[in-house]
Amino acid sequence: MYTVKELFPTLQGEGAHAGRAAVFCRFAGCNLWSGREEDRATAICQFCDTDFVGSDGSGGGKFETAQQLADKIEDAWRSTSAGPQQRYVVFTGGEPLLQLDASLIDALHGKGFSVAIETNGTIKVPKNIDWVCVSPKAGSQLIALQADEIKLVIPQAGHDSLENLMARFEGMDYRNRFLQPMDGPNLKENTDLAVRLCQKRPLWRLSLQAHKLIGIR
Repeated sequence: MYTVKELFPTLQGEGAHAGRAAVFCRFAGCNLWSGREEDRATAICQFCDTDFVGSDGSGGGKFETAQQLADKIEDAWRSTSAGPQQRYVVFTGGEPLLQLDASLIDALHGKGFSVAIETNGTIKVPKNIDWVCVSPKAGSQLIALQADEIKLVIPQAGHDSLENLMARFEGMDYRNRFLQPMDGPNLKENTDLAVRLCQKRPLWRLSLQAHKLIGIR
């Protein structure tokens, strides 16, 4: 059984694949926050702005089998009149690795999809995922020490020395490194900080949430 909050075709808005056509599949559930506001103050991740509770979002639902969910993802891709080339699905959450498994990955590969995830890096990543984006959260135990991309949202409570943290991640096996300013009332200040740090440490690039800037999901 897979519980999906929402599932929809869009463009990837962040990181190395920004602008790429994709189907987003947001799983319900996370291991760093319950998703309930009353639990936010005591959660490991306190800044999440995403609703990942339940299965009542657009395209969401409960899927008994991997094939059923893979068919739904394929239908979403086809709904934009996209052809069979460059099929791309991004699993996010919450934390997608609480649900994403080999059966679903294999079903999607069988349909010609490249499979990507956006994970907090606290759960072991299956080897047959095509693109792994790790977005570490302060206070959590990071076990995904290599990935296609790291997306560090800044600032976070507990990140007393961002440059020391960046230097630590520079020593790990991440092929692409991005700083992403935290959204919210301090977005301008956070963006200015990210720009200065990217200029100072050029192994890192700036990631903006392009989908929000242009008003798409």
